[in-house]
Amino acid sequence: MRNEPRGFSCSAFCCFAVRGFTEKRRVGLQNFSKERMNGLEGDPDLQFLLKGGDLLKVKSRSWRKTRFFRLNDDCKTMWQQTSKTFKSDSGFSLEDIDSVRYGRQTEGLRKYTDLSVEDRCFSIIFKSRRKNVDLIASSKEEAKRWVRGLEKVITGMHNLNRQQNTEHWIYNCMRKADKNADNKMSLKELKHFLRQINIEVDDSYAEMLFKKCDRSQSGTLEGSEIKHFYDLLTYREEIDVIYAKYASTNGQMSSGDLLDFLQYEQREPVSSEYVQKLIEKYEVDEIAKQNKCMSKDGFLMYMNHEEGSIFNPAHKGIYQDMRQPLNHYFISSSHNTYLMEDQLKGPSSTEAYIKALMKSCRCVELDCWDGANGEPVIYHGHTLTSKVLFKDVIEAIKEYAFKTSQYPVILSLENHCSVEQQKIMAHHLTSILGSALLTQPLGYQILTTNEKNVKCIYICIYIIYLYCLNKLDATFNNNTTEDADSVSEEDEAAELKEAEQKPKEKIKLAKELSDMVIYCKSVHFSTFEHSRDNHNFYEMASFKESKAMNLAENSATAFIHHNMDKLSRIYPAGSRTDSSNYNPVPLWNAGCQIVALNFQTPCKEMELNQGRFLPNGKCGYMLKPEFQRDPASQFDPKNLSVGPWLQKKTLHVMIISAQQLPKINKDKQKSIVDPLVRVEIYGVPADNASKQTHHIDNNGFNPTWNTDFQFTVHVPELALVRFVVEDYDAASHNDLVGLYTMPFTSMQNGYRHVPLLTKRGSLIPSAGLFVHIMALDGE
Repeated sequence: MRNEPRGFSCSAFCCFAVRGFTEKRRVGLQNFSKERMNGLEGDPDLQFLLKGGDLLKVKSRSWRKTRFFRLNDDCKTMWQQTSKTFKSDSGFSLEDIDSVRYGRQTEGLRKYTDLSVEDRCFSIIFKSRRKNVDLIASSKEEAKRWVRGLEKVITGMHNLNRQQNTEHWIYNCMRKADKNADNKMSLKELKHFLRQINIEVDDSYAEMLFKKCDRSQSGTLEGSEIKHFYDLLTYREEIDVIYAKYASTNGQMSSGDLLDFLQYEQREPVSSEYVQKLIEKYEVDEIAKQNKCMSKDGFLMYMNHEEGSIFNPAHKGIYQDMRQPLNHYFISSSHNTYLMEDQLKGPSSTEAYIKALMKSCRCVELDCWDGANGEPVIYHGHTLTSKVLFKDVIEAIKEYAFKTSQYPVILSLENHCSVEQQKIMAHHLTSILGSALLTQPLGYQILTTNEKNVKCIYICIYIIYLYCLNKLDATFNNNTTEDADSVSEEDEAAELKEAEQKPKEKIKLAKELSDMVIYCKSVHFSTFEHSRDNHNFYEMASFKESKAMNLAENSATAFIHHNMDKLSRIYPAGSRTDSSNYNPVPLWNAGCQIVALNFQTPCKEMELNQGRFLPNGKCGYMLKPEFQRDPASQFDPKNLSVGPWLQKKTLHVMIISAQQLPKINKDKQKSIVDPLVRVEIYGVPADNASKQTHHIDNNGFNPTWNTDFQFTVHVPELALVRFVVEDYDAASHNDLVGLYTMPFTSMQNGYRHVPLLTKRGSLIPSAGLFVHIMALDGE
């Protein structure tokens, strides 16, 4: 079956590069690299990267070798020299870089280099599990120049809109297909190009397309012929149809036409003033702008920016009330945060804390044990996981706690240390964290936006068979502090192992460490009635997943009321030695605040967590719905009754098309994806649902489905919507192509683009879905 490319007229380009791209199309593939510079032409730091230079690469104290690095002409990939006989010189994509850190800011550099080279060091950190690249420059100035230049180019790449990413991606594929670098495209090169962009057509169609564009009959495409080929390839009929429906003013959209589109199709209650601002912002034709019209090119620009995204831009920043008690928020939380891989023999690393905090995780876990030379260490006790110094972890937390969120971080200390090393822990906490560490109660309202308690760190200590001295009881109950039992739940595997080794003795908790527990004091949970009568608002019970799931299933309303004025922390079962995760949704439905997951494991559960905390500035705190905070509420997620939670919606979803889906197997040029799309709803049991399209054969570039789905959502305030694109395989399981998860209440109606992420949560720059969304009030 012939697969014909389809798409939209791509003469609409980014505002800063319209003229450049148009001119470039006239001359074929020349000067492509300039467009990758993203406005940095002539920048001395960019020129420095393009020239490159020698750097000392560090892997251990004994492995230090000089390697040549430089930015490739595409301004998208780095080239690095290697001396391996059977390995060609290698490199990496800038899109795979998570960050560039100046100084000795990785475990490797701190361990294998001396303080004397601090200002000459920098590291390249990757989004995936690829190891950091630790480097030493010849001087402080050179190191800063590498860091500054890389950050400029990476920032420029991140600031590209979908249209710019598409342009750059396609032209980069064209360059790769141009094997002899003559800025022309032969029929053979055209076929190679089509495979590169993830589309397969039969030879007769490829020849027809080639001949249609080869107006000079020279046997190659060049100049305007390449532009014509590009326009045919990227034409999107669906955009033309939408635009034509509303462009009733001399073939263009007047401000009135655009207002009609926004109000009736997009369901946005906007004004004429807002429409004029959109025209000023996105229209690329000056004459149309003067006439207060939006051309098709300008309309495409609008659709490819955040106003045309499925995610509501109003929810991008902090928009929720941040003055509520801590108990009233879902809190993004990590379990065994120190682990990079599995729970039996994987490495422990400060890098794991950095990655979690940079994802706005607000509760991290530290399993603390006695270490050598009097220094406490963190690792998964009674296993072969490696150890990391407690001091190094606290230093990393101080550095990265508030890089992405200004709101409080909770340190969950699972303490196995002797009194002597507990005192060392207390010293490191106070000396390193300084004023960021919360040391005095703030009153009954725990979390507010007051300067006193944003950017602060709470200490929570989980202890086994320990006496706990704590000054909170004295502060709030006017008692003197005294020894009291505090028994917490912890990982079953370690708990059972420890029980086998020693009797249930009571170990003293150092007062210096205990006095740091202001909020989140660990208490043992027995019953809801016991907690109501005996526990305070600043206390927190820890539940293993099986017990929490049972309570959420069978006593949901009581659990919700417990979580209105108490804190609950849920953690994965000790049997999850592979660091897998449980489904967090039923626990959120029960109002649990700290639903801790293994952040190092890419999986559906972590995707749901990322979607839950996507809005509200990605600050790691999401305000629970009112019916999970109101003491009069009788909400039961399993048995829905009439109440403020019941806001029934009928959700209509049309999956229209996809654009520039990535190859699954990049090593096999002939491997073309057969994409299908699945839409999933996660929320209360009555709302859980999943529906999928048919698959499209051999087209990841611009597949079209035009498939309608309908869902009934009873409790939209707790619902998450998940889009999944997979590569269909009849013989085995489907491979993931990309996905996107978001709260139902943050979704925009109308024609929208859906960005796609990798399984590790990184944006796939040029890829996306095009959908139509309509959420209507149910009966």
